[in-house]
Amino acid sequence: QVQVVESGGGLVQPGGSLRLSCVASGSDLSINTMYWYRQSPGKERELVASITTIGSTDYADSVKGRFAISRDNAKKTVHLQMNSLKAEDTAVYYCKAYVIAGGRLDGYWGQGTQVTVSS
Repeated sequence: QVQVVESGGGLVQPGGSLRLSCVASGSDLSINTMYWYRQSPGKERELVASITTIGSTDYADSVKGRFAISRDNAKKTVHLQMNSLKAEDTAVYYCKAYVIAGGRLDGYWGQGTQVTVSS
């Protein structure tokens, strides 16, 4: 069974920073591309950043230059460093990991972690 768990959310003032982490666990699995999404009340879930197994990254225009995604393949972990946070970054942040297990590639969501940017 594959589990994806996020951590690191919280309350931060505008201009501040937070670092989110996401770890995938389970037996005999290989992690493929990993993603961070976010969802604000009344809005659709949107893609924030992605990172492939070889470290190629992509970002939403709204976070380019402020957020950085990284991964540790040995620890099956992905991080999202968020700097210069704005009120509009307030959302629940979700990690999605594509996992190869038993010869199948499937996507698994975490439960989300709340990020609130407010003074």
